[in-house]
Amino acid sequence: MHINLSPEMEKYLQTKVGTGFYSNASEVVRDAIRRMRAEDEKLEALRAAVRVGDEQLERGEGIAYTPERLDKITDEVFARGVAARSPAAMPHPDPALILSPQAEDDFADILRYTVEN
Repeated sequence: MHINLSPEMEKYLQTKVGTGFYSNASEVVRDAIRRMRAEDEKLEALRAAVRVGDEQLERGEGIAYTPERLDKITDEVFARGVAARSPAAMPHPDPALILSPQAEDDFADILRYTVEN
């Protein structure tokens, strides 16, 4: 297989090899493809979660998203010991907002990730 690259892309590829992290241009390309695949998989997982949430909302399974619900989710995350940071600075949502159960789970995952990193 032969790949045509612009001079800028070829220079970038050679710069990557020049760092010593990659032995040759093929390794750079393979790594780039692996990363693209991983990103595609993450994007598909996100789209699937959005579809689940949309379906839940269509079935009327929405949950009123209140400051109290946010506090409950936050307290549960912090109770699991994921971080020593204070949740006091968390913004409170619009009380008219309705979430799907999937979105609530995703919010908890995002909060866990945020406080862990």
